[in-house]
Amino acid sequence: MKKNIGQTDKLIRLIIAAIIAVLYLTGIISGTAGIILLIVALILVATSLFSFCGIYTLFGLNTCRIKK
Repeated sequence: MKKNIGQTDKLIRLIIAAIIAVLYLTGIISGTAGIILLIVALILVATSLFSFCGIYTLFGLNTCRIKK
């Protein structure tokens, strides 16, 4: 897997995942929507850790800086 997620993108994904987790844990979101959003949050964390997003590959996007 070639990295295609940059540092800023990683940070944004982790912040969004943290916000979703806090909203779920405080009870603001619950039920089916809460579970779906938690799954989305887990996917965001996983893509941040691996620096790879399959959807970016489909669309030819790359936010990772190229090393010279």
